[in-house]
Amino acid sequence: MLSKIVNMNAELTRKALDKVQNPNVLINVVSRRVRQLNSGGGSGRPLIADTANLGAADIAMREISEDKLSFEQTSDMTTFE
Repeated sequence: MLSKIVNMNAELTRKALDKVQNPNVLINVVSRRVRQLNSGGGSGRPLIADTANLGAADIAMREISEDKLSFEQTSDMTTFE
């Protein structure tokens, strides 16, 4: 069972990284989204339907890989929409 979870997380990470292209930016986008998801409220609701058995980081990576979460990288910082 653990190997299935590890493989799923690796697949989610790979798909999200394909969208973002930069691992450092991916870490920042996912960490900010995890904070939003954990805080609740309007921006804390998942943007994907099926979140069963997914942690906040997995939800964030699925949102990125499914183009539900977008970001804009500027020269000074990354902003979220």
